[in-house]
Amino acid sequence: MPADLEQNVALQQLRQFDSQAVEEALTFRDEVTLFVRPPSLVRVCEFLRDAPDARFNYLSDVTALDRHPNEPRFEVVYHLYSIERNHGLRLKVRLPGDDPRVASVVPVWPGANAFEREVYDLFGVYFEGHPDLRRILMPEEWEGYPLRKDYPTEGYR
Repeated sequence: MPADLEQNVALQQLRQFDSQAVEEALTFRDEVTLFVRPPSLVRVCEFLRDAPDARFNYLSDVTALDRHPNEPRFEVVYHLYSIERNHGLRLKVRLPGDDPRVASVVPVWPGANAFEREVYDLFGVYFEGHPDLRRILMPEEWEGYPLRKDYPTEGYR
């Protein structure tokens, strides 16, 4: 996939599909990142999975960033890959710190199940519509989210 955003076929097609879905697009070290508006995430993912010139049929990872004390505080990051076209794409969704929620992409890529559970467990991002959103790494009785920047390094007392 060309690093030049003007020649990025997936971005061009996505803008034709929904001109308001992408807030920002950037390239860094020949990798393209698209910042998607949270309400558009599932539609964008379905489009990128199914579009003839995209075919991002593999979700390799979902993770998150905590930008505390900045707002929006969280970024949920989706790493997509097209096996057929041999190229990748990164999607990011910005979420507020007070109630970080975004739709689950499990209906689009079932492999997102464990990734979303991990992000929920460690960052406290709630994935609406997830089939089994519960802790995956920390014990059920654990308080807080250990990868948040304001989490006390010595734990809660």
